[in-house]
Amino acid sequence: MNTKIISLWSGPRNISTALMYSFAQRSDTQVVDEPLYAYYLQYTGIKHPGNTEILEEMETDGEVVMKGIFNQEYQKPVVFLKQMAKHLVGLSEGWLLRGENIFLIRDPKAVIISFAKVTTPTFEEVGIKQQYDLYQYLAKQGKKPIVLDGREVLKNPNKILKQVCERLQIPFEESMMQWEKGSIPEDGVWAKYWYKNVHQSIGFQPYKPSTESLLSEHRGLWEECKPYYDFLYNFALKA
Repeated sequence: MNTKIISLWSGPRNISTALMYSFAQRSDTQVVDEPLYAYYLQYTGIKHPGNTEILEEMETDGEVVMKGIFNQEYQKPVVFLKQMAKHLVGLSEGWLLRGENIFLIRDPKAVIISFAKVTTPTFEEVGIKQQYDLYQYLAKQGKKPIVLDGREVLKNPNKILKQVCERLQIPFEESMMQWEKGSIPEDGVWAKYWYKNVHQSIGFQPYKPSTESLLSEHRGLWEECKPYYDFLYNFALKA
């Protein structure tokens, strides 16, 4: 079977899980939840909720993970990998040339505010620079990856997902627009710490501007991240 492998390279605290749930509803698609998570935790030494569980359950050699993704046989013709851009740290960017790539971005201000509710945000953890670097790498290789902005997706998910499917050369399926409440079997072991909102949803939630303010101690971090976000937002599909 000639498999189309799609990597969604997201930053944290975005709608990446909702997009994974959306693609999981497709009749032709198998989804994989953050296959490089354990590698990232071991490589960086960063501690996240569920750290021990993740390291015990998953492969921690990033090269082994990526080789496995592209060398195994799949039962469906489309494979959707929910990935975090920062998880590719220390690995070859060349892996991106072996599949389709989507970048999911979000205003760093909103990312930082959301991240701070769970753990301390840092420049590396926000991940926008990694997304920028990976985009630039693909551009230099003559590739034109898809860029999605979480806000734009939520404004009109039907329109944006139809554009995504067209770019990927796969048929749009109406089933992508909703799912049942609760978890899915493909959820990572970390779902109980991070996926509460998605588990309570049955589809993409309408976009609502945040009323929360950035803490003063995080303003410098936001200013450091913003230029990379602004660059990528220029290429994002618009609602």
